[in-house]
Amino acid sequence: LGTLAALHAGGPIDHGAMLFAMLGVSMPRFWIGPLLIMLFSIRFDLLPVSGREGFASLVLPAFTLGTALAAMLSRMVRTSLLEVIEADFITAVRAKGAPEYLVIGKHAMKNALVPVITVLGLQFGALLSGAVVTEMIFSWPGIGRLLIQAIETRDYRLVQGCVLVIAFCYVFVNLLTDLCYAAVDPRVRFE
Repeated sequence: LGTLAALHAGGPIDHGAMLFAMLGVSMPRFWIGPLLIMLFSIRFDLLPVSGREGFASLVLPAFTLGTALAAMLSRMVRTSLLEVIEADFITAVRAKGAPEYLVIGKHAMKNALVPVITVLGLQFGALLSGAVVTEMIFSWPGIGRLLIQAIETRDYRLVQGCVLVIAFCYVFVNLLTDLCYAAVDPRVRFE
């Protein structure tokens, strides 16, 4: 969405994508979840409210969790891609006669992804914290719900275990983020 917005900067696609991004960033998860339940489960009876009966029961929780992240990333991709498209090396690639899909797909996107990878790695923590709220709204058993129940029953060992697993996941994602830098940014090399 951010790529389309950057390629059609100032046009209706750009304005629509940025409207989606602003709405997605401004709506909290605890409001999006019940709104989606009311709309798609109660009003139109298209998706189940809760449960784990297959792919259909994953749609609402995934959309609830992913809306803010997708909105933020689309804004970030748009801004980064617009900045890279104006760079001198992109002008040089175009001057050599490379087709536009190669200019954008190979050269511009690879350089535009460096700040996006940083934000994506950092937003994983927000995704974990949002999972707690989403699990409670959609009655899903998960580590967030387990952590809340452990706090309510004062099971300190379970609280420590949950925090340890969440911290491990966060550190692992930061490691993956650093490894992705080497694939995207040629200046970064690991020894």
